[in-house]
Order: sequence, then structure tokens, then C-alpha cells
Amino acid sequence: MDHKAFVNSVPGPVLADLSKTEDAAGLRHLALHLGLILALGLYVAVGAPLWWLAIVPLGIAICFLFTLQHEATHKTPFETHWLNEWVGRLVGLPILQPFEWFRYFHLAHHKYTNDPARDPELIAGAKPETWASYVTHVSGLPFWLAMARQVLSNAAGANPGAFVPERARRRIEREARWMLLAYALAAVSMLYSPMLFWVWILPCLLGQPFLRLYLLAEHGRCAFVADMFRNTRTTYTNRLVRFLTWNMPYHVEHHTLPQVPFHKLPELHDHMQGRHQVTSDGYAAFTRDYVTSMHGRNQTDRR
Repeated sequence: MDHKAFVNSVPGPVLADLSKTEDAAGLRHLALHLGLILALGLYVAVGAPLWWLAIVPLGIAICFLFTLQHEATHKTPFETHWLNEWVGRLVGLPILQPFEWFRYFHLAHHKYTNDPARDPELIAGAKPETWASYVTHVSGLPFWLAMARQVLSNAAGANPGAFVPERARRRIEREARWMLLAYALAAVSMLYSPMLFWVWILPCLLGQPFLRLYLLAEHGRCAFVADMFRNTRTTYTNRLVRFLTWNMPYHVEHHTLPQVPFHKLPELHDHMQGRHQVTSDGYAAFTRDYVTSMHGRNQTDRR
């Protein structure tokens, strides 16, 4: 059974219940996520004992706002439309990712998942296959450079990509210019105080590698086919990781039925039992397997 057959097998009332969005679950999760960022940020800002130990967890919490922005592109974290739109835009600011542009980039990824010729994630950069490319990828530096270029390009009115419809290009340009204004104000503030460096810039630089490692598991080492049960991975992990990622380790579930909100993905997972074809028992296990397979490919290439 492929993912399309599974979707057709789900009774209509069950599918309707799984797809029902609500504000309460999203607002509760958002409050906890932002509360964690605020608590860690204040701990660093006031110079509490061993404050420097909080920098990496702070960066992880900020960088994983990406998973909320990702969810907002599907308009599923909240029932209220404007909440999805404005939360998506605002959480894009600290992670340097323009929401309007990313929506179309990501929807194209869903349409052409793991298609090397048409999936914009693969076109933007294939999964690393050498130690040099792996370290560079995981460092997060290519991401920051790519997003900086994208914001500047969008602000200049350049073509944002073939996946972006003409009607959206003016919005994308306007959004990028507002982002540049926000970053300019942040730069000015750092002339008077280095606080943003310690609670935002440095934490994000140190937290981004954890996001890169997490994202590799979504489709890395999956088949280049149209079946979501084979081109996407669900990763079994702990409650803290599921919290930070807004339940996106249930990634086969998300790609199979992207209209299902984050808080219903565990329920969808239960309905999907026995159908999964690509899974990993945790991110450490996935990383170990990925690195091992990469080493094996490199050895083969040398022969």
C-alpha cells in the first residue's frame, strides 16, 4: 500500500477529525516554546551563574522556531487565519527566513518530494556525501548565507524562484524590505549594547547545527520516488524533541496528510501503524547510520 491508497482507506469522519485545526493547542504550544526562549534568554542576559551553558539550548530553541514557521506555511498551527500568517512571519525574523517566500518553496517541496529534478530542497543543495560537504552542511553556514542572499534578492525585486507565482512576488519583495529594516534596527542597537549578540546571534550560530542534523533525517537516505511511505522518514524520539519540533518527527504522517495539524500527528501515527517503510530509532541512530553509509560510499568511490 502506498500513501495514496492509505489516504483513500481513511474513513471520511476520521479524516475530518484529524484535519480539524484549533487555536488552543497552538497557542498553548507557542506559549511554552516562547517561554523557554524567554527564560533561557533572561538567564543569559542577566549573567546568572554558568550563564554561558544556556547559550546552546537557547540557540536550539530559537532555531527550531523553523518547525513552527514550516507548520504555519500549511495554515495548521491555529484555526484563526491571521494567527498562522503573523506567527509565521514573526518567527521567520530571528532565523533569517522570509515566510512568504518559504511558503512557496516548501509547498513545491511537498508537491515534488525527493524528486531530484523538481524538489527545491534538493535543487538548492543535495544531501552531503563527503566528510567535507557533511561538516559544511551541518555547520549551518550555507543556510545562513543562502538566506541572507535570498532576503537581499527578494528585497531587490529579483526572481524569487520558478515555484513562486507572479501574484505573490510583490508580497515577497515587501516582506524582505521589512525584514531588512528590522535587521538594520538590530544592528544599530548593537552599537550601544552587545546584548543581541549574546541572546540571539551567537546562540543561533551554535544552535543551527542541531537543526541541520534534525532536518537531514526527514528525507536523507530515502528513495527518489513519489510514494511518501518511501521518500520520507518518521523518527522515533523523546518528548522534548517532539516538543521543540512541533511533532514533525512524525514526518511520514505530515507528508501523507499535510493538512493534519501538529497536535493530531500522534493520532495519525496510530492510524498508520504497520504502514511505515522508513523509520529511525532516534536522531543519534540516524546520524550514525548516515555517516556510516557516507563512509561506505566514499570507500566505494575510491576503488
